[in-house]
Amino acid sequence: MISLQVGILNLFPLVPLDGGHIAILAVEGTARRDLSPLVKGWIMNAGAALIFLLIGLVLYSDIAKTGFVQKIFR
Repeated sequence: MISLQVGILNLFPLVPLDGGHIAILAVEGTARRDLSPLVKGWIMNAGAALIFLLIGLVLYSDIAKTGFVQKIFR
């Protein structure tokens, strides 16, 4: 069951994941030309930053629920 969930998550169209690579291939196929490596690099970095931002947000949310953050900023 976990393997199925990870597989579905991996197909989300975020570029560092496989779904993002499929999305880039779809864009290249629609445009009938390859994107430049510079553009692909920027897209990859933006996708990775989005994933890291999401990880940070979830981590902060989990820590805030424990009351640890409120103790620090008192």
